[in-house]
Amino acid sequence: MIRKNWWKILSVVCLLYTFIGGFLGEVPARPILNETIRNLYFHVAMWFCMMIFFTVSVIYSIKYLRHGRPASDIYALEFAKTGLLFGVLGITTGAVWAKYTWGAFWSNDPKQLGAAIALLIYFAYLVLRNSLTDIDKRSRLAAVYNIFAFAMLFPTIWIIPRLLESLHPGGMGNPALNSQDIDPKMRLVFWIGAVPGWALLGTWIALLKIRLEFLKEKNFIHG
Repeated sequence: MIRKNWWKILSVVCLLYTFIGGFLGEVPARPILNETIRNLYFHVAMWFCMMIFFTVSVIYSIKYLRHGRPASDIYALEFAKTGLLFGVLGITTGAVWAKYTWGAFWSNDPKQLGAAIALLIYFAYLVLRNSLTDIDKRSRLAAVYNIFAFAMLFPTIWIIPRLLESLHPGGMGNPALNSQDIDPKMRLVFWIGAVPGWALLGTWIALLKIRLEFLKEKNFIHG
């Protein structure tokens, strides 16, 4: 049992390490940021995980287009939903951080606007799926749209905001995740605790939802 669920145990251990190190560990005294720098373990890690889940989702969409297996469509959907969940958490924790560092929850910063657009594109993916009743047509169109949505992540989140003047770290030369920008102790908690911990938790959530969808299909067929 433990051998089968080792990654779930690892998720709990990583997140415990994240919370303990995140709230009790030492952080550098940076101007303006002060104690809010601890949000790195939550806000930034959420965005990393969102990208991981959207990547997994689009891979399954491509698999569906190649082989037409309904299971691939279900995997694509649930990992997209999980990516959206982490994206919403990321933009929420970012807004809280912005309130303490920029003075407002929302400042129409290019990074904020790009993130909002990217999430809206993925919400449209769910709307598209719910608007179609033909299962095969819905799965095919959703797979194609998912590829488009994933492609739009790069200009909206990574490229355009970096070209414009921005308060957000990583834009116009502002510090971000460079080796000189993060204290070594914080980097340890971030890469060993936060990123794998949240990623494994999200995978856990997605797989539980996938199992639920398979059970619903099985009951529908036998019902």
